Amino acid sequence: MFFLFLIMSFGVLILLKLSNTYVNTITFQINKVNVPEAHVVFDDHQKTLRVGLKAQGFNLLKYYFKKPKINIDFSHNITKTDSLYIWNKNTAFLDVISQFDKAVEVVNINPDTLYFKYDLNAIKKVPIKINAKINYAIGYDILESFELSPDSIKIIGPNVLVSAIDFIETDTLKLQDVKENIITTVLLKLPENQNELEFSNKQTHVAATVTKFTEGKLKIPVTIINVPEDINLKYYPKKITVSYYTSLSNYKSITASDFEIVCDFSEVSKNQTFLIPKLTKQPEVLRHVKINHDQIEYIITE
Repeated sequence: MFFLFLIMSFGVLILLKLSNTYVNTITFQINKVNVPEAHVVFDDHQKTLRVGLKAQGFNLLKYYFKKPKINIDFSHNITKTDSLYIWNKNTAFLDVISQFDKAVEVVNINPDTLYFKYDLNAIKKVPIKINAKINYAIGYDILESFELSPDSIKIIGPNVLVSAIDFIETDTLKLQDVKENIITTVLLKLPENQNELEFSNKQTHVAATVTKFTEGKLKIPVTIINVPEDINLKYYPKKITVSYYTSLSNYKSITASDFEIVCDFSEVSKNQTFLIPKLTKQPEVLRHVKINHDQIEYIITE
């Protein structure tokens, strides 16, 4: 009985307190409404209004249970310049009052003025670049490049922000001991100011064919170019070995005619007794192509 009367007494005390009239300043988040479609409004930081309210405790209580918001209408009672929307409490005071019950009196509003930067909406399509750290099982590798779907996204937002973006990267795709085809989804690494931008996609599907690879070696003839007509040149070796890495499916189709190794005599400096071989032609399907000689010895004869 004692605790029952204690609870009842506490309840009566709360009711008496809440029936009193108070003047409290409450911070309201800004909710932007009726922004023209051609414009996008963005803020350097989240703006708020501190509104002094006079009302009974019952009527003020609701503002403490969740973050209250107040609407700012961009279609009227607001001034527009070349780069700013300017809200002033003197012209928009009635708009603020209309958002409260008649039992709540608006005493004051701070700050007096709010400035909102705006820009024209821009649309830009940019490519997606994949970040991947993949360790393949021994003897396996990716056959071709990764296929992304979509491979690009549309960005909509302020021109000053959209124009600064040339591509969007993915989160890092990390895989170990891979020997099967890759099929997965990766999130996009969106800019920090993404709340002011719209993106057509926030992730992309990644696919790649993984197959067995092997090493190949071929002897390729060396061609010397830009030798003056009055010079007889002898050089060694006539052929040098090229090693490469390719898939088993392509291995048998690779021949010496797919390669070309050239030494340019016009690039030889004074007193230099060797030529530098350069690989000027090779199949696109090869990986890790390497010339096993970095010098070609030569002599000039009569």
